[in-house]
Amino acid sequence: MPDLIPNRAARHLFLHRHALSAAPVGPASGTALLDLIERIGFVQVDSINTVARAHDMILWSRRQSYRPQALKRLLERDRTLWEHWTHDASILPARLHGIWQHRFRRDEQRLHANWKRWFREGYEAQFDSILDRIARDGPVGTADVGEGEVRGKGGWWDWHPSKTALEWLWRTGRLAITRRDGFAKIYDLTERVIPEAHRSPVPAELVSDWACRSALQNLGFGTSGEIVAYWSAISPEAARTWCKSALARGEIREVEIEGARGQRRKAFVFDLPQETLPEPASRLRILSPFDPALRDRDRAEFLFGFHYRIEVFVPEPKRVYGYYVFPVLEGDRLVGRIDVKAYRDAGSLRVKAFWPEAGITLTKARRSKLETELARLAAFAGCDRVEFLDGWERETLRQG
Repeated sequence: MPDLIPNRAARHLFLHRHALSAAPVGPASGTALLDLIERIGFVQVDSINTVARAHDMILWSRRQSYRPQALKRLLERDRTLWEHWTHDASILPARLHGIWQHRFRRDEQRLHANWKRWFREGYEAQFDSILDRIARDGPVGTADVGEGEVRGKGGWWDWHPSKTALEWLWRTGRLAITRRDGFAKIYDLTERVIPEAHRSPVPAELVSDWACRSALQNLGFGTSGEIVAYWSAISPEAARTWCKSALARGEIREVEIEGARGQRRKAFVFDLPQETLPEPASRLRILSPFDPALRDRDRAEFLFGFHYRIEVFVPEPKRVYGYYVFPVLEGDRLVGRIDVKAYRDAGSLRVKAFWPEAGITLTKARRSKLETELARLAAFAGCDRVEFLDGWERETLRQG
């Protein structure tokens, strides 16, 4: 009979591994910021900026001294970080480039069939001319290429051929993102962006071991499916094979994890959590919808009883909560969600709605913590005050 990790211990382990247990204080630039990103694995990039962009919000939630310029320096000057793909566009340690080279080769085959169906013909014919131009003239963005090509309305399915070629060359490793202007990607030859020390390919036979071992370490515990989904770097069969072998060697053990509602599921761990795991700080935090701790929505629901779906692509009349609603973490519980937006021209962070989870009330103490966190968030977003709109206190909604 596998050992049982009770829900509270499982939540503590998971939050600790995601750097959400300790108070969000301390340095957040240079080596300290790089160490934080190494700890959580990667930081998802997203363009929505209702308060702050996802990657900035993720880091601020863990170190409230963080400022975006510190990340920009690591990406664009120090080159200790780079941008590529995990389950989505992400910021990763540059040392992983050698591992990602297996993915470049895989994607040349996997993306080829789909992209030929989805995009306009002709993008392949642009590869050599774009590479030659960048080698000769330096970095380019999508606005710099495709002179004379018919341009669509901007949807990803409507890219002009040269834009498609740039993205293809990036996804398959020939180009890298050297910087962003605003949020627009600027591409350069990979050898000009990724330090030579990180460009040596890692042998293919080592990739599965790295992907599974690092994913399980960062997750704290996981099924083989959760392990493979963490980096999206290997196949489900490769993850199952690794788990079976590691279990036979005694490197990992199988346990049962208790869910928020008493349900149980089997998972793998390196070691059982110890009593010395830190008690998560009782303060309240407003998280990005793309926070690594919430990336796997089903896992978050199992562990915290928190049903969350982003509604950006849901037509407005069908939205339950709102366009871009932030989960709210207090200690080791997800206690609600908040609809908040920065109006920088007016200097105001406006709170439209807060919905508590079932069993959560907005007590005087919790309200004070929420107000304090919103004031911090307002300052981070470049606003000098918080405004609560009429009717912002909402009732619990049951979803899922």
